[in-house]
Amino acid sequence: MTSASFKSKRKFLVRLAKALHKFGTPAYRLESHLKNVAEAMGLDGSFLVAPTALTVVLWPKGERGNQEYHYTVRVKPGELDLGSLARTDKLVEELVNGERDLTDALARLDDITSRPPPYPHWLNLIAFGISGGAFAMLMGTSWDDVVVAFVISLLVYGLIFASQYSKRLAEALEPLSAMMAAFIAVGVSQYDFHLNTSLAVLASIIAFIPGLALTVGLAELSARELTSGTARVMDALMLMFKLYFGAVLGMALGYVCWGKVDYQPTTPLPEWTSWIAVLALSASLVIMFKARLRDGFWGILSGVIAYSVSVMAAQVFGLALGTFFGALAVGIYANSYARWLKSPAIIVTLQGMVILVPGSKIYIGINTAVSGQQIVPADQIGTQAFLILMSLVAGLIFSNIVVNPKRSL
Repeated sequence: MTSASFKSKRKFLVRLAKALHKFGTPAYRLESHLKNVAEAMGLDGSFLVAPTALTVVLWPKGERGNQEYHYTVRVKPGELDLGSLARTDKLVEELVNGERDLTDALARLDDITSRPPPYPHWLNLIAFGISGGAFAMLMGTSWDDVVVAFVISLLVYGLIFASQYSKRLAEALEPLSAMMAAFIAVGVSQYDFHLNTSLAVLASIIAFIPGLALTVGLAELSARELTSGTARVMDALMLMFKLYFGAVLGMALGYVCWGKVDYQPTTPLPEWTSWIAVLALSASLVIMFKARLRDGFWGILSGVIAYSVSVMAAQVFGLALGTFFGALAVGIYANSYARWLKSPAIIVTLQGMVILVPGSKIYIGINTAVSGQQIVPADQIGTQAFLILMSLVAGLIFSNIVVNPKRSL
């Protein structure tokens, strides 16, 4: 391999690694994918991916002693961008199949990474509000909680929008959002005695709850990605603590300013509303995860499969094992999607897993342990959350045995 050819190929692989990391690809998938792409390009390589660091070592096959390239860079933790992830995967497939040359592929990759957000702010605002209201609906409480959670979620998105123009605000975004949500919810409870204040706060910040990050971190640990998995799990736990502290502080300030009233339970929502909630939440995730509209239907279907299978299985095996079967069904569906539609399985996997992840249960468990009060009636919620997390990881592992996706993303 000539020096010029090796230089062009390693340049593409480094940019590919940085792009896929930026789009939120888990470490165990990213490392496997980069290795496959390197082999297809006639290179051998070693890759180490962490949430804040990226190391690439490349050399021509059989020529490690002559040419070896090392690249290490500090990166910011990636944010999910499923649309760009799908476009990048398509680009790599075209390059490997000879439909594009390296120069064209590099230009296309730069175009993908520099694209503006696919959806306007007003659509993200609506999606954020729907996610809060839909989660409250999924918890089966009352219409009061659903409406208040929807409205507060809109206000929380206002902070997200403002944080794009203020570095100091961005650094304190999560606890500040929780504090604001709690302060407003306490104020509303002065006029609505049927409002479950704690649940309304949790629902309005549900987009921040790192249940998916915890699940991905544990999946990375199960794949022996110890550095990335440990870092991701600890980051998720710290985020959970920041959110909870912000909520506690906001409620304390609210009680001082507004006073405290007794919560008066009201008639809970009928069970059929949970299906509307799943559809609404899954649809909002299409926007929030920046998925392409052509992938939207498959993502929503993933959420429906996750919920329906887990609910039916829970009636027979209990909640934790019900989640295992839900994750297994999502994994099989996602792997089949990857094989038939030639697209990354992760696009639909993540949207289904969000319905199953127990991030809210961990938050509720922290609240119960600290305050002694339950946001919603539940027994042994900490143990439940742990078992559900394990069931999610196991379900994904077993799904790869049942159906081989034949793709590394």
